[in-house]
Amino acid sequence: MALGRKSLSPVAGDRLPAWAGFAALIAAAGLPIYIHAPKFYVDSYGVSLATMGVVLFGLRLLDVVQDPVLGWLAERGRDHRRAMVAMAVAVMAGAMVMLFALPPLGPALLWFALSLALLFSAFSFLTIAFYAEGLAKGARLGPTGHLRLAGWRESGALLGVTVAAVAPVALAGMTDRPFAAFAAGFCALALVVAWAMGREWRGAAAPMPATPLRQVLADRDTRRLLILALVNSAPVAVTSTLFLFFVESRLAAPGSEGPLLVLFFLAAAVSAPVWSRLAAAFGLRRVLLVAMVLAVVSFAFAATLGAGDLWAFALICLVSGAAVGADMTLLPALFSRHLARSEGAAGEAVAFGLWSFMTKLSLALAAGLLLPALQAQGFTPGTENTPQALSALTLAYAVLPCGLKLLAIGLLATMPLPGE
Repeated sequence: MALGRKSLSPVAGDRLPAWAGFAALIAAAGLPIYIHAPKFYVDSYGVSLATMGVVLFGLRLLDVVQDPVLGWLAERGRDHRRAMVAMAVAVMAGAMVMLFALPPLGPALLWFALSLALLFSAFSFLTIAFYAEGLAKGARLGPTGHLRLAGWRESGALLGVTVAAVAPVALAGMTDRPFAAFAAGFCALALVVAWAMGREWRGAAAPMPATPLRQVLADRDTRRLLILALVNSAPVAVTSTLFLFFVESRLAAPGSEGPLLVLFFLAAAVSAPVWSRLAAAFGLRRVLLVAMVLAVVSFAFAATLGAGDLWAFALICLVSGAAVGADMTLLPALFSRHLARSEGAAGEAVAFGLWSFMTKLSLALAAGLLLPALQAQGFTPGTENTPQALSALTLAYAVLPCGLKLLAIGLLATMPLPGE
């Protein structure tokens, strides 16, 4: 399947950098929260790993209902999308301040749950509206528009993840409240990118009837792509949830988390446009399979590491980060193109609600199942752990993701891709 060979570079009037900036904002409130929030509340307020996992899992169960509803809302409110997006950005910024900058007003666990519920709700709506709006934007950009937009959008998202993942660690050397400073920086970024994207929210020329969820799911290719998204995002969900614990306890390298996160996410960001060009030249399935195999090969070596193996792990971060760049660029582009070509494209917001739910469900399962399981094996962050506990951490962090990725490879290799 050829995706086109035209340049992916922006031209005057495309405003693709604004799309990249907004993607960075949304991404900064996604994956990094799973990296930092559990450890922050464990270290600062003594919340247990098991309880944290249950809360995270419960919040994501809320998305079983919420994401499709938010997709319906984004579709029904197309003609008011600009105002709705502005409101959601304000809620997301306020929730970030609640989570990291304000001391809990009551029990820490309850405050954690309330803050995350607001943050995740705003994050979900913005993700759905952003990707749904991208369908019309990609069509306006021409034959390779969806791929060009995906290259900028996902590169921006990866840069946002990189900065958000590293910022609290970097700020720790500058202030005694690094997470509060991070929340303030997030609010400033929200103001800038919301203004830059203001003219891009065009919505619809006239209100359209909402597309029922069952109508979206009736499409076989949509169902297949949603299942692939769930399985393929699971390995990253596992490693993101356990990354800080692995570096601190398995590698015995506290303080190295920041540079390693920079290396991983910068590799993903730099590789994203490269994967887009390769897909345009050689076909999406072939290129994505190569990237997924690369991820398995590179991450399999993480299971052999122990205390002091910092340079070897840095190399793993570099290679596996580059592989993740393909996942985050090519799969959303494929889903967008499929929706744009299908007769049910009017339900794109509902469809992206389901896409958002699938990718976040993997994060919920990772936190809800792995954190309590590790605690049951005797693992305790920040302390001297037994060999059994460290082995459990290694199996969860390195071996489990390889198995999940192999399952995703099997799905991609055997399933028909729309347009092929």
